Amino acid sequence: MADDSEWMKLPIEQKCEHKLWKARLNGYEEALKLFQRIEDEKSPEWSKYLGFIKKFVTDSNAVAQLKGLEAVLAYVENAHVAGRTTGEVVSGVVCKVFNQPKARAKELGLEICMMYIEIEKAEAVQEELLKGLDNKNPKIIVMCIETIRKALSEFGSKIVTLKPIVKVLPKLFESREKAVRDEARLLAVEMYRWIRDALRPPLQNINSVQFKELEEEWVKLPPSAPKQTRFLRSQQDLKTKFEQAASSDGVDGDEDEEAPPQVDAYELLEAVEILSKLPKDFYEKIEAKKWQERKEALEALEVLVKNPKIEAGDFGDVVRTLKKVIGKDTNVMLVAAAAKCVVGLATGLRKKFGTYACLVVPTILEKFKEKKPNVVQALQEAIDAVFLTTTLQNVSEDVLAVMDNKNPSIKQQSSLFLARSFRHCTPSTLPKSLLKPFCAALLKQINDSAPEVRDAAFEALGTALKVVGEKAVNPFLADVDKLKLDRIKECAEKIELPGGKKVAGGAEKKDAKSATKTAPVAEAPPAKPAAPQKKAPVGKASGPPKKGKVAGGAGAKGKKAAVETKDVVETELSDEACEEKASAVLPASCMQLLDSSNWKERLASMEEFQKAVEQMEKSEMPCQALVRMLAKKPGWKETNFQVMQMKLHIVGLIAVKGNFSKTSALVVLECLVDKIGDVKCGIKSKEALTAIGEACSLPWTAEHVVSMAFAQKNPKNQAETLNWLANAMKEFGFSGINVKAFINNVKTALGATNPAVRTSAIALLGVMFLYMGAPLRMFFEDEKPALLTQIDAEFEKMQGQTPPAPFRGSIKKGGQDESEEAEEPDEEGGNDVMDLLPRSDIGEKITSDMVSKMSDKNWKIRKEGLDEVAAVINEAKFIQPNIGELPIALKARLGDSNKILLQQTLTILQQIATAMGPNIKQHVKNLGILIITVLGDSKSNVRAAALATLNAWVEQTGMKEWLEGEELSEELKKENPFLRQEVLGWLAEKLPTLRTVPPDLMLCVPHLYSCLEDRNGDVRKKAQEALPTFMMHIGYEKMFKATSKLKTASKDQVVSLLEKARTNMPAKPAAPVKAAASKPAGGVKSTPASAKLQPSPACDESEESVPDSKPDPKKAKSAGAAAKGKGVLGKKAPIKSNAKDEEDKSGPIFTHVPNGKEQRIKDEKGLKVLKWNFTTPRDEYIEQLKTQMSSCSAKWLQDELFHLDFQHHIKALTAMIEHLEDEKDATISCLDLVLKWFTLRFFDTNTSVLMKALEYLKMLFTMLSREDYHLNEYEASSFIPYLILKVGESKDVVRKDVRALLNMMCKVYPASKVFTFLMDGTKSKNSKQRAECLEELGCLIESYGMNVCQPTAAKALKEIAVHIGDRDNSVRNAALNTVVVVYNVCGDQVFKLIGNLSEKEMSMLEERIKRSAKKPAAAPVKQVEEKPQRSQGGNPNASLMRRPPSEEVPSKLNQSRSQNAHLEQSSPSIPREFQLDLDIIENDHTRVSEMPDLVQHKLDELLEPVLIPEPKIRAVSPHFDDMHNSIASTINFVISQVASGDINTSIQALAQIDEVLRQEDKAEAMSGHIDQFLIATFMQLRLIYSTHMADERLDKDDIVKLYSCIIGNMISLFQMEMLAREASMGVLKDLMHGLITLMLDSRVEDLEDGQQLIRSVNLLVVKVLEKSDQTNILSALLVLLQDSLLATASSPKFSELVMKCLWRMVRLLPESVNNINLDRILLDIHNFMKIFPKDKLKQLKSDIPLRTLKTLLHTLCRLTGPKILDHMTMIENKNESELETHLRRVVKHSLDQTSSKSDRETEKGANGMDEMASKSKVSDILAEIFKKIGSKENTKEGLTELYEYKQKYSDADIDPFLKNTSQFFQSYVERGLRMIELEREGKGRVQSSSSGISPQSADTFVPSSTTTAPSIPTNGEEVKPAVYLERLKILRQRHGLENNSKQQEERPLLTSLLSKPSAPSVASSTDMLHSKLSQLKESREHYHQELESNQSHMQSSMSTTSSATNLDDLKKRLERIKSNRK
Repeated sequence: MADDSEWMKLPIEQKCEHKLWKARLNGYEEALKLFQRIEDEKSPEWSKYLGFIKKFVTDSNAVAQLKGLEAVLAYVENAHVAGRTTGEVVSGVVCKVFNQPKARAKELGLEICMMYIEIEKAEAVQEELLKGLDNKNPKIIVMCIETIRKALSEFGSKIVTLKPIVKVLPKLFESREKAVRDEARLLAVEMYRWIRDALRPPLQNINSVQFKELEEEWVKLPPSAPKQTRFLRSQQDLKTKFEQAASSDGVDGDEDEEAPPQVDAYELLEAVEILSKLPKDFYEKIEAKKWQERKEALEALEVLVKNPKIEAGDFGDVVRTLKKVIGKDTNVMLVAAAAKCVVGLATGLRKKFGTYACLVVPTILEKFKEKKPNVVQALQEAIDAVFLTTTLQNVSEDVLAVMDNKNPSIKQQSSLFLARSFRHCTPSTLPKSLLKPFCAALLKQINDSAPEVRDAAFEALGTALKVVGEKAVNPFLADVDKLKLDRIKECAEKIELPGGKKVAGGAEKKDAKSATKTAPVAEAPPAKPAAPQKKAPVGKASGPPKKGKVAGGAGAKGKKAAVETKDVVETELSDEACEEKASAVLPASCMQLLDSSNWKERLASMEEFQKAVEQMEKSEMPCQALVRMLAKKPGWKETNFQVMQMKLHIVGLIAVKGNFSKTSALVVLECLVDKIGDVKCGIKSKEALTAIGEACSLPWTAEHVVSMAFAQKNPKNQAETLNWLANAMKEFGFSGINVKAFINNVKTALGATNPAVRTSAIALLGVMFLYMGAPLRMFFEDEKPALLTQIDAEFEKMQGQTPPAPFRGSIKKGGQDESEEAEEPDEEGGNDVMDLLPRSDIGEKITSDMVSKMSDKNWKIRKEGLDEVAAVINEAKFIQPNIGELPIALKARLGDSNKILLQQTLTILQQIATAMGPNIKQHVKNLGILIITVLGDSKSNVRAAALATLNAWVEQTGMKEWLEGEELSEELKKENPFLRQEVLGWLAEKLPTLRTVPPDLMLCVPHLYSCLEDRNGDVRKKAQEALPTFMMHIGYEKMFKATSKLKTASKDQVVSLLEKARTNMPAKPAAPVKAAASKPAGGVKSTPASAKLQPSPACDESEESVPDSKPDPKKAKSAGAAAKGKGVLGKKAPIKSNAKDEEDKSGPIFTHVPNGKEQRIKDEKGLKVLKWNFTTPRDEYIEQLKTQMSSCSAKWLQDELFHLDFQHHIKALTAMIEHLEDEKDATISCLDLVLKWFTLRFFDTNTSVLMKALEYLKMLFTMLSREDYHLNEYEASSFIPYLILKVGESKDVVRKDVRALLNMMCKVYPASKVFTFLMDGTKSKNSKQRAECLEELGCLIESYGMNVCQPTAAKALKEIAVHIGDRDNSVRNAALNTVVVVYNVCGDQVFKLIGNLSEKEMSMLEERIKRSAKKPAAAPVKQVEEKPQRSQGGNPNASLMRRPPSEEVPSKLNQSRSQNAHLEQSSPSIPREFQLDLDIIENDHTRVSEMPDLVQHKLDELLEPVLIPEPKIRAVSPHFDDMHNSIASTINFVISQVASGDINTSIQALAQIDEVLRQEDKAEAMSGHIDQFLIATFMQLRLIYSTHMADERLDKDDIVKLYSCIIGNMISLFQMEMLAREASMGVLKDLMHGLITLMLDSRVEDLEDGQQLIRSVNLLVVKVLEKSDQTNILSALLVLLQDSLLATASSPKFSELVMKCLWRMVRLLPESVNNINLDRILLDIHNFMKIFPKDKLKQLKSDIPLRTLKTLLHTLCRLTGPKILDHMTMIENKNESELETHLRRVVKHSLDQTSSKSDRETEKGANGMDEMASKSKVSDILAEIFKKIGSKENTKEGLTELYEYKQKYSDADIDPFLKNTSQFFQSYVERGLRMIELEREGKGRVQSSSSGISPQSADTFVPSSTTTAPSIPTNGEEVKPAVYLERLKILRQRHGLENNSKQQEERPLLTSLLSKPSAPSVASSTDMLHSKLSQLKESREHYHQELESNQSHMQSSMSTTSSATNLDDLKKRLERIKSNRK
């Protein structure tokens, strides 16, 4: 294509990849124009460039590259898929653009990077740029730094992460290149603009001159904060805001708001590991007696802890050591030094030090008794540093404990510590529950005798007042006199909070702006309400923060508090003042008649009083004066009940309408209590009490009412008071109730004599139980059993009930109060119940003796210690947090090796959690986390105990404490499968119950991802379960971002799991009940919103939901809460909506949309919508289906169908079943959508939904069959594959239904096509699915005959036969059954169809066929019953019904045509009659030439869609346009014509295909059809070979022409590598077979152009070898060679040509070896060598096959080296062939370059000894055997093993092992081996019934005077002389004769004796003539005799003067020798 005109015609994509630079340049220019022209950012055009956009950037031609960069910039700016290319493009820019000399290129490269950042890919860009800093080319480094600087300057420090840049900055300053250093300096200056002094510490170590220069530059920078000038796509709203701010000349407020986030220098530092650097003698020195040594140790530690950031580790021992020094060291200088070390550790570790805080805080506080200022100062610094690592909650118990200390210094310093700590708090971190005990303690100290203590207490209280505001503190200062109160306020005014914090509860709005800066951690601009304001005092639920509101500190909740505070301090009025105020508002007559003696007048007065009160304004009503007037004589002693009722009613009225204070309440309460038991006035009294409760809060009212009632003796009043209280609790809720205040009164009531009082008390307890739960019973455990039974019965009654929603009291005071309150923990109720219980301090009971017992070495003593601890806890029941040294002792026991003690420890920890209650929180970090570690124990019972303990702790502490910090992530990091699966399972259970989680949960995500790929299946499963629960809190975006650090392979897997988890993500739990119930109106209104939001639960995390609807997050939250129905009000709302739903449900559920289905088919074909093809359904598929269904289904049905709750799916299915018969047409019109919805249900796990779905589907397919409807391809392909997935379901009932559906499917869809889907199903990993699919295939063949098999019977049967070798038994059986069915249909032909099976598989099959005992039958008649396709829509021609074929056609063809005429549907595939039955063509050679008569009349009409310049075919009839409008269907049709029996038809088809192949732009259309085309082609070759060439009537020129067309087509095809590589192995094998057969066909040579034809074939073969997929062609040739060598009829010439092809492939290997799948090739060679072992190959006439194979293997080994041995993964049993042996030999040969000697040794080894066993391994085995022989117990076993080893490895050398042993041992071993040999040979002889053994030989081994020598065998076996010599020696020894040393020397070696002779050695006849018993007896006797004779022999050889030794001496010596050998 050198000519320009050639490449100018190419499409843009091909130009861009062209080898000519001009073509590429032109391509880039056109691409640039195209990119600028496309308006739709989601256009499919963008995706075309994904694969090669990087090449634009890395173009080798500078001119083209420049234009390519411009195109890439346009692409990144406009394409929605550009983000996917970030890594590769930026990498290309860094490596290939930044080093260019042209400034324009670098400029464009930089701009591309910036554009990627703009489209949200900052992380990926930054990563590539940082990699570029490691490049060796300084130009690249300079440009990378400049790009980072520019990005930081424009986008700011929020988007460009500074931490990784800070790491590399010092290295850049050390560069040799000045340009790099200068650029680094500019970058440092830019960074300083953004983070200021936080940059100083990381740069401290650079060259001082450079640092000085930097500081000079930094000083010049303007003090104003920098602003972001360029914005991400997601920040466009922020951009608008900035522009508006700029236009309005920059308002001050905006400047304040846009301040950048303060960067903490600590975050930028690298952590230093110091534990390993501690001096080795640190712990010894710190305990030394000399103070100087202790000082040295502390100084060494102090140097290490000065590092500003310390790496986390186990600092427990270090902290305990420092604690000991601070607490007990007498040298105060060392105390100060230790305190400094604590400061260093706390500062360096920060939050990670929090675990150890509770260890040191009590000690430091106690040490404040020291007077020396330097020590006190050091301790203050230490405790302040420690406080910053923990929370006030955690240290509160320790501080409160020392507040009552006698030492004034300790009290003073504790108060000062509190004052300093309060400054770091906010109203949210200093709640009432904490403030209350602190205030109580500090109030005691303001009255202390020591002035310094008083001052400190005032300062602390003043700080608290400043931080949380007066409203929060005033309730605790109620009893403080004015003077002290003023002092506290004075202190508050003086205090300056860090960061200019404003007083939280103040009212000065001018400081509101500064209040926005109260959060030093995260001052986010208010423009983003979502930004975390970690310490901001704003109520979280009140929406986006507003300026005025922030100053309001405690939010609107303060209003309520303010009212209460004012009421509390309301002064009591005098009678005169009351009368004066009352007379001002009441009528004069009313005032006069109040004390009238006439009751009627008093009643009239009351009526006037009531009218006056009703008409009064709230602000005007003097409540106290009015109630005092009611008390005027006769007052509350009124005798007339009517007047009294009126009075009580008026009290209630005043309480409701006025500002009713507690002072006013106290005036009337006693009277109300007195009248509560009155029959007539009781009701009014209760109403008044309720009104007062609402005005003054129920807790206060209840406390006074109950105490007043029980101060009286009236049982009626007491009972009614309790009844009123029980009812009031239900109405007001339990919040704030002071249980402790009246629990004693309830106990009194329970002991009352009056049964009514007791009953009321029990009823009240029942109500309290609703709110408090089980802990309530603990107060009454001491009651009498009878009473306890009654209480338990009441509790039982209440069990499971939920408390009613409160509707009185603070609940009504507006949503804001409540929403604020909801955020705060419920101080008064809930967990606080536990605080009411009396707790004992067990700190003193945990003695040091007990602790030392628990750490004793003896496990029994440790158990004793644990038992004592358990007893102490049981006795105490409820304990205080102080448990002394117990945590440290228990911590050690959690690692106890004794599992019983470990379990006991866990039980104790469980007890402690229950006994300590919520206070256990402070022990979570130092003790609780260790419980998690125990979850990694290997024993399941220990893990279960640990999990129970963990849950017991969490029940008391909540999850927050456990998720904070790095401890949990550190546990997950451990690669312990048990630990991981338990922790993940636990998190999966707990996380969904939480509303919020600490941000530290994110630290667990990387470890969660590693668990997803863990080797352990259970870990992976648990990780997948936990994934959605993590996502619900962290969000999909963040979790997706976290995958960027994974490897590519891991990332893909994790991302797919994330997508799956996204669909299963649980919704966050709704707000607590009281919050939900607080807004009745809001609750109702939010219901519709909830309905809208329900289908998309992930809307908070995902931005990919419907683009139009962007619900407000707050509404969404409330809606979600309402939807969950947690609040009672949520129950009211649906009542109306249900009625509405019922009305809506009355109409039809499906609507018939004309041409709707056709349009959807077109959209899917045109790629306008996603093709329904997935492994698991993603969100976009569900959204797409939902959108499509909205037009044709009822709204309510759609809501039910796409609801998250399965119950709604069942409702929808029930409705669909009901409407099915009535709405047949509508259902059919949207059948494709209905079926798609069911595919989604197949991925659900709920069985009830699945069963309901299958029930509906059965009814649906029955209806479709009855209506004669037939599925189209579009419907079938989107449903059947997913239905087949369920055939592998584990539940039988499901499988049964699915199989029933598959049977019904054949009535509405061609069985042949169902067959194809089932064949795909057999490839599943699920063995059940494979088995069921195979069974179903058998049923189809049985029902419809062999024609159902697709694509051919042979191919299908080969695939089915593969499963006969499956590892799963059920699959094997199913495959065998299916093949047997085929056998029953077509007889022995089955063996030809299934191809080659292994012997084992073939024998299984033959056995199964025999067992089936059926004779082959003709194809069943039922095969004709496939239904004709019903016409679709309104087109009468859509159904293609063919007239019956003419009678001339042969019967077989006739039959198949008549069957096939009805099979296929019109669109989009080809009618079945145009597909060829290849088996029939092959088998019926008689009259195939007549076949065209059948199909000729309409064949050619279908070809119009392929545009041919000069068509030779007739015009297309109109109704075929619809059917064949797709290119694919046209190509299918034309290809089917290639194999036609009519030569002209075939030539025409080939000409059309050639036309397509010759045009590169059209050739792509052939992609996907290559196998189909090649099959048709070699079928035609086979047809020519077998039929046409033999037919004399045919013109040979036509045949040559046909051959030429075929070969020409093939050459065109195989010139295009892209298409050639699509050819599969099986097809290539058949093709090569056809081509080689053609080359060898002598008839072709005789043709006129025969030689030319063969040359063309030769050229074609070369093309096929070069261009095909190298793995496939090599594999095909190996299989072809194997087949040709097996086939007896095959000519040697054929095999020779195949081998020539293989040699050619071998020559190509150096270039192609990297692209070859070696595993597959080695599998094929293995199979070849299995069938043709070396011996068999040698037997062939020619040695060429063997040489070919060796050459191939040698070349592969040479090219890949030893790595080739790693590519044998696909071979199941390597021992079946000699492949591995041969490869190892060749590899070894090539490695050590040895001669053929090593080859021979390897071969020899292959016959005997396993070549894998190396020398070291052999020596290890022999050493083990000789060790056994030397041991007393295992001698016999060792000898047996040695004998077997020698038998197996005859050439093994054991001399080295015998050389160093004594002569006796050698003899013993030899004799033992000889005995075993004789025994075994004797047995062998008996078993084989060999005769000829002399009967006398029976006495060979009998020790008697007549013992004869062993007889010589009579069967002619040759025996070595050495055997006789050995036997002679044994006999000589038995008879006391000596064997001299000479004889011993001449005796052959043991190894030579043992080497197995070719013929069996002589067998002893002992085995045949003696029973086993006598053998054992004799052998024992022989053994003793031999030992004795050997011993005497050894002695004689050692000593010349040997004498007879007695038996005992011999035995002793023998024992001694044996023990020495051991």
